[in-house]
Amino acid sequence: MTNFSAIYKLSLVAVVCFIKACSSSSCPVLECWLVQEKTGRGGGLAAATSQEKSLLHIRTDRHTAEPQQAPSNIHADRVYFISDPAATLCHRSLNPPRGSVEKPQCEINPFLPQPSTLKWVAPLTDSASSPINLQADWFSTALQGLNGQLAISTITRAPTATKEHDVILSVTTKTVSVQARLGEPVLLDCGFWVDPSSPLSGSGFAVEWRYQFRGDGRLVLAYDGKTDRLADVQEEGATLDFEGLHQEGNASLILLEAKVRHSGMYICTVYLPYLVAQVALELEIVEPPSLSIHPSPLPLAVPGRNLTVQCEASGFAPLSLELSWEFKGTDGKSRPLGSGSVTGHRQAWDGTYSQSTRLELDTTKLDLSPGGEVTCVAVHLGGTRRASVTLNVIGLSTPSIEDSMAMVGVALVLYGLIKFVSWTCTSSGSDEAGQQDKKEK
Repeated sequence: MTNFSAIYKLSLVAVVCFIKACSSSSCPVLECWLVQEKTGRGGGLAAATSQEKSLLHIRTDRHTAEPQQAPSNIHADRVYFISDPAATLCHRSLNPPRGSVEKPQCEINPFLPQPSTLKWVAPLTDSASSPINLQADWFSTALQGLNGQLAISTITRAPTATKEHDVILSVTTKTVSVQARLGEPVLLDCGFWVDPSSPLSGSGFAVEWRYQFRGDGRLVLAYDGKTDRLADVQEEGATLDFEGLHQEGNASLILLEAKVRHSGMYICTVYLPYLVAQVALELEIVEPPSLSIHPSPLPLAVPGRNLTVQCEASGFAPLSLELSWEFKGTDGKSRPLGSGSVTGHRQAWDGTYSQSTRLELDTTKLDLSPGGEVTCVAVHLGGTRRASVTLNVIGLSTPSIEDSMAMVGVALVLYGLIKFVSWTCTSSGSDEAGQQDKKEK
């Protein structure tokens, strides 16, 4: 029994060690660009920047072994060791397979901790005294995973003149690009993590969401987590999960009802005392068009005369749309009829667009006899939509066998009826003539 217990304990230790080894090996080594201002440039001109290749060794534990030699194309002073206990930087999208051509995007910048004057951030530094912990080397790192799966912004701290960095604040989104339908609720993901061992972790936080689109910007929502207050400029229909925000760092923005004006870039910013990190997300409201054809049903077409058909596409967003026509004959074959005369876009009160196309049908030139199905096709980001009407051409349709047999039957009935009426009239005339002869005699 004792031997079994010892074997069980050794197996458990081995499994734990294996799990730790796997978890540590899953953290990537990131190639990154260190971007910083060049020294010695003045005269009121914009500061020039330099870019240097750097290497970030990500780990969840400070005691992980360090590599002995830096790659030949990276200076040893630009090799950093980042400790991330939350393992946010160990996401699979930041760790492509060996030999992969595609790499995650990474940029690192020197960061200067300082207080903010924003109303919803200022309470975080009301004491007007900065902690001794701020006397260190600080960096801000922005990363984007492969295929837009993830965007991360981190603030790291290292004792002065060392390369051992600790993640103090990380802000993450798993919805770098979002599509939503009109009227649906939308969730824009944003979460943050604060190192619990940092003196800044218990001093409160603030969250801010901003919107930007083609130079137009506005504040959507701002929340002071220290005093539990929302800013007065909160946009209607935008809210947070406040319980999840305080308990799990869930700063996701909830839009209760998607509208066309919501399309654009959203920036989620998280503030700690003297620190700030942010990630950007793209939201696109995509609504496919509704199609209608006029007139419907189509009137009977006369050979040699034009018939005008119009297709209206309405209620779609974004703007890009392709309209075209197709014709499907009685033989089942389809062929394109072109785009017709397409009008310009018109915008409705709710921000959606409409557009129409007009088609001139000439049954003689287009060889549409004996008729078939005319279809309007709209190709849009939200999907392809079709609307069809039946076209009947007078005088050009060939009767089927059933129709021919029916016509022969009708002809025979008519012939029999005519013969019966003729025979009836003839016999009644003969009777009258006989009676008249008898009277005369």
